[in-house]
Amino acid sequence: MQGAPAAQVVTPDDTTPRPRGRALNPSLLIGGAIVAAIVLLALLSYVWTPWPPMRVLPVEPYQTPNAEHWLGTDRLRRDVLTQILVGARTTLYVGLVAVGVAAVVGVPLGILAAMSPGWLGQLVMRANDVLLAFPALLLAIMFAALYGGSTRVAMIAIGIATIPAFARITRSGALGVMKTEYVVAARAAGRSPLGIAWRHVLPNVAGLVIVQASVSFAIAILAEAALAYLGLGTPTGQASWGRMLFEAQTTLRSAPHLALIPGAAIALSVLGFNLFGDGLRDWLDPRLENR
Repeated sequence: MQGAPAAQVVTPDDTTPRPRGRALNPSLLIGGAIVAAIVLLALLSYVWTPWPPMRVLPVEPYQTPNAEHWLGTDRLRRDVLTQILVGARTTLYVGLVAVGVAAVVGVPLGILAAMSPGWLGQLVMRANDVLLAFPALLLAIMFAALYGGSTRVAMIAIGIATIPAFARITRSGALGVMKTEYVVAARAAGRSPLGIAWRHVLPNVAGLVIVQASVSFAIAILAEAALAYLGLGTPTGQASWGRMLFEAQTTLRSAPHLALIPGAAIALSVLGFNLFGDGLRDWLDPRLENR
């Protein structure tokens, strides 16, 4: 009887390709680092700030950065570094609530439009198009006329204006999922539409929603800063990067650092969330791995 074949010995020189995990791209790493830094600054402001946030200090206004006030003082003799730390908290809070509202409303609408009969899906998307015609700034002006300018008004306006983006991206992904064999099989087995949406559609569009949330967060930061600058967002007495820009517009020649510092914070935050969103898209979509 012929013996069993000898086992193949794999030497270190074997060139057989081995599976490996997908490498994190630079956009994801850089964007994630910037986002993490902003989140840490916001969390730090809850436990420590160089000075009380709204305290008027017994010092000269418009101080340039020095050993006692690392980023100087503003026209109200407040510490600028403290305002930046607390402003990061306000910015993230507005972004989280606005994006959360948009996702909670927009994602179900997108799934409903994809899974409904033709006329109902078209009705949902046409209503979505109507809402798309009202940008956050216009909605904030309308709401401010009715309820007055406040952080809450800014959050609601930004959230409502961002709903169409979530509805569109969710519908696009859900239409592809609805054509798959496992969804067809689930329908044939008599599973309810709600069960299909929860068990099959939502998990498969979650990656798209996460990427859209990151990009929308950057848009929300810009919108909040613009609304605060126009006096329709965060009111006087609360730290906000947009409010800091508004208060610094009269001192651009004498104290330009009061505008440059919050402006740089806004630009860096928007850059970080955009890079993070692009990196997430590339990392979550295997079709973009070698592009």
